[in-house]
Amino acid sequence: MITGLTGSAFAPHNAEDPEARLRKAAQDLEASFLREMLKSAGLNATESGFGGGIGEDQIASFLTEAQAQEIARAGGIGLAETIFDALKERMNETFDHG
Repeated sequence: MITGLTGSAFAPHNAEDPEARLRKAAQDLEASFLREMLKSAGLNATESGFGGGIGEDQIASFLTEAQAQEIARAGGIGLAETIFDALKERMNETFDHG
């Protein structure tokens, strides 16, 4: 889910706003982090009482992914904003020196 952070993301011919791409990449990274934290907390664990087998496990992983994305979209834990600020600073340094 993490979008590419290559130099092409900042290319002048790119019609999409570079800051919007940075913000999306930062939010995707935070969502990935949150997904792993939710999994570690056991929130995607299925109870054996349902007996849904492997299909139930797969659906649970989709639910965990959706929850992580929604948490990140709602502001998350502030990680995305910190990542965005760092990426934006690096992008500005690249353009100022390049």
